[in-house]
Amino acid sequence: MKITDITPAMFDRAKRVEAGLLGRFAEIDAVAQENTLRVMAAFQDQKVTEGCFAGTTGYGYDDMGREVLDKVYAQVFGAEAALVRIGFVNGTHAISAALFAALRPGDTLLSVTGAPYDTMRTVIGIAGDEYGSLRFYGGHYDQVDLKDGAPDYDIITARTAGIKPAAVLIQRSRGYEERKALSIAEIGQIVTAVKTASPETIVVVDNCYGEFTETQEPTYVGADIIAGSLIKNPGGGIAPMGGYLAGRRDLIDRAANRLTTPGIGAECGASLGNNRLLFQGLFLAPHTVAQALKTAVFCSALFTDLGFETYPGPLEPRDDIVQMVKLKTPENLCKFCRGIQSGSPVDSFVAPEPWQMPGYDCEVIMAAGAFIQGSSIELSADGPMREPYIAYVQGGLTYESGKLGILLAASEMMDK
Repeated sequence: MKITDITPAMFDRAKRVEAGLLGRFAEIDAVAQENTLRVMAAFQDQKVTEGCFAGTTGYGYDDMGREVLDKVYAQVFGAEAALVRIGFVNGTHAISAALFAALRPGDTLLSVTGAPYDTMRTVIGIAGDEYGSLRFYGGHYDQVDLKDGAPDYDIITARTAGIKPAAVLIQRSRGYEERKALSIAEIGQIVTAVKTASPETIVVVDNCYGEFTETQEPTYVGADIIAGSLIKNPGGGIAPMGGYLAGRRDLIDRAANRLTTPGIGAECGASLGNNRLLFQGLFLAPHTVAQALKTAVFCSALFTDLGFETYPGPLEPRDDIVQMVKLKTPENLCKFCRGIQSGSPVDSFVAPEPWQMPGYDCEVIMAAGAFIQGSSIELSADGPMREPYIAYVQGGLTYESGKLGILLAASEMMDK
């Protein structure tokens, strides 16, 4: 299908659905305004100048833009220090660096939000048997499952007190699980539960998909180090690659040693002309995240209207940009993703098919016609080919284009 195949009846349905979302959209815009103020203040306080946009090559010594960008991120995220690098190949890489900064051989990691995202299980060593995993270095793993989809604070306190883990891992977003994303308030409660039981335990937060959805970040409520991807929220749809860490200075230094090598740390790493894109992406991020949230809200409202179960509901609070739509059958999931793909500005003619992706335990179907390959802040949808066949929708650089993609997904299902 093409954009021009959306029927007048579908546009009428969209107009009716949108009429009930105006208040919710206003709330999202208010958060974007406050976050924009925070980002603008950091740009001005750290004296971002055109010279910061110059690229370096080779070793990347004295890269002014790289150093100022770290300071801007640190201020935006309320942290002592930050590490923003195009050398992080994805969010998993950045989170891995944070874990290795927090853990030494033989230490114990406690995940307090159930099993982590699929690709992190290989990093930890609870799936696969990869050279260099935490388990490879003698690390131990334990977890506290969620209780009715929410953190079990009493068990978190008791388990932390009992095993005194070197680090606790919090996954803010839902991954491929049927659970809610965590609010900043809930993350703060987890931090309190952990630190009360074991003050020395380092709290690591996988912040992917959650940046700028609220007016605070996990480092504001006591997280020791957070990590995420630049081709998700904080890159604003402009950053071409990379990841970030923010938190305690000693942990950032350790993570830099993991990213490069001990003794080199954050001092090297050419930016190759990408600094301007990273700065500009962060500048756009609060607004872009708001566009993605509006797209998610509209998706939820439309598919609820069509009789499908969605989570979060259209008027519920949101702490990440991910929208779940329970499609019930493999055929529906494939049609939905093909509709999203046909609503993309890039590769709209491609028909996605399920395939066995590295790091996943079943086939996954992914739809993403993006300017940046794999960018989750651009409109995309994916899901594992297993019951109950949930589509996980994220992104939308503009609400207007995101809405069209959602309408095409609905049209594809209804047409076929």
